[in-house]
Amino acid sequence: MHDADTDLARTLRLFPATNIVVADMIGAGIFTTSGLLLLELGSPKLMIALWVGGGILALSGALCYGALGAAMPRAGGEYAYLSELFHPVLGFLSGWVSFFAGFSAPLAASSLGFSEYLASAFPSLGAAGNADLLKKTIALTVIAALALVHLRGIVFGARIQNYLTVGKVLLIVALIAVGFTVGQGDLGNFRARIAVDTPDASWRVIGLSLMWIMFAYSGWNASGYIGSEIQAPRRNLPLSLILGTGIVLVLYVCLNVLFVYAVSPGEMQGTIAVGGLAASHLFGPAAERLISLVVAFALLSAVSALIILGPRVYYAMAKDGYFFKSVANVHPIHRVPSTAIMLQCLIAGIMVLSGTFDQILTYMGFCLGIFPILAVLGVFRLSLGHTGLFQSALYILAALVFASVSLAILVLAYLERPVESSIALVTVAVGVPFYLVFAKAKREESAR
Repeated sequence: MHDADTDLARTLRLFPATNIVVADMIGAGIFTTSGLLLLELGSPKLMIALWVGGGILALSGALCYGALGAAMPRAGGEYAYLSELFHPVLGFLSGWVSFFAGFSAPLAASSLGFSEYLASAFPSLGAAGNADLLKKTIALTVIAALALVHLRGIVFGARIQNYLTVGKVLLIVALIAVGFTVGQGDLGNFRARIAVDTPDASWRVIGLSLMWIMFAYSGWNASGYIGSEIQAPRRNLPLSLILGTGIVLVLYVCLNVLFVYAVSPGEMQGTIAVGGLAASHLFGPAAERLISLVVAFALLSAVSALIILGPRVYYAMAKDGYFFKSVANVHPIHRVPSTAIMLQCLIAGIMVLSGTFDQILTYMGFCLGIFPILAVLGVFRLSLGHTGLFQSALYILAALVFASVSLAILVLAYLERPVESSIALVTVAVGVPFYLVFAKAKREESAR
């Protein structure tokens, strides 16, 4: 039975749902990882091929989540799918991991990235007396401001998100178009190779590289988290996932081709701010400020999307009795999970102040790679009788491709970076006793 005072309203159409997917996907990853990838791989062609492969893998996952979301159109994403198709403990653990690695940490990282790129565009900010404190203050202000926006309701928040996302996409498209038409680049960069620590990149390095790339693609499942608020979810939810992921795949590949065209592999190798470096080569040093503003704007949109998505997972967990009851509170007027929004922003704010997440790309990538594999395998449960709609061989093939390749990536990444990967596994294990506590409390309440 649903309580009207704790239910979310179905107000989102296809356009805003697709925008949320695009906004959640395009964050810090695309603007920071290519230089690191080239440092590991040594070959621009291999790097671009892996970006294409990662996009195809994300599309396979999006196709499967479309089937799952259409069959179970409720808030929570894989939390809802795993709980219903397998066991609540798997759903809880996916939400537990999302709380730390899936949303709060990326929210903190994206807000700090925004402040860093803003300081790059306006050097006077970085030259202030206590530049680090100023950047963290800017990051906290961004989180608080966008939290207030999304506390006003999903319709108002989605409208702001639409503006941010459309603006971000148009700026990136303009950068790509102008870069290739008037920018000063060199096609010979694609044929170059550079020395790396592991010549002829091993499978372990390729696996780790793909995991970093999949972190940049993370968000391909975004609209699944807001299934309770999408109109006509059996049509709009799958379409939003496929359209959003397809748009980002094209943009990511074009951006990486532009980066290689603009910067020689030797200079790009190991560079974090590869977007600014590419702009400097294409248009001259003065363009770095412009690109820094473009990236800052892109990260602002990502912060906004994370504030929309994450709280819907905790709301769904709390409503099912597997998280603190107050987190299921819905604002009586604006119909949003207000307590969950404030809780996530509080955790992200603490992370901003502590500054402990600047080296957790591998940790977050490993954490976020586990439960989508299990959720995608739920397509087989659907095909075995949960619903007759998704028995198409296309969904089965997509599930097999996604699950097998993603599992191989995790194994290879673990072999290459066992410490960070082990910490990710410990994070999952620590959630088990918390699940037992919440499950016991739920049983006791049901027995009353």
